[in-house]
Amino acid sequence: MYELTVQRGFSAAHHLRDYQGPCSRMHGHNYRVEITVAGPQPLQNGMLLDFGELKEICDSVLDTMDHQCLNDLEPFRTINATAENLAAHIYHAIAAKLPFPGIKMARVRMWESDTSSVTYWED
Repeated sequence: MYELTVQRGFSAAHHLRDYQGPCSRMHGHNYRVEITVAGPQPLQNGMLLDFGELKEICDSVLDTMDHQCLNDLEPFRTINATAENLAAHIYHAIAAKLPFPGIKMARVRMWESDTSSVTYWED
């Protein structure tokens, strides 16, 4: 099995609903996102997936959130824009765009700050 990982980033604002604390007020983050895909064998050209192609797929998802208020976007109008929910959303959005059936999402890890991250994956 092979894994391929890229890091991307975006900046966005949000606030948490039903939460007592400073994050209930509007604030922003410079998110760093690590996206890992996996597959059993490389293509005939020796690559699991071209790094550039994976970066384009990731950017097409992250660009929709960049410099936005996340609370104004689906699905975060109804669920909290927590790091956990963001990581799951990014995971599923990228998974839907993967070009080859043998390549699947392995995990998404995202940092809200230099010292705080969350990882989402499915078994």
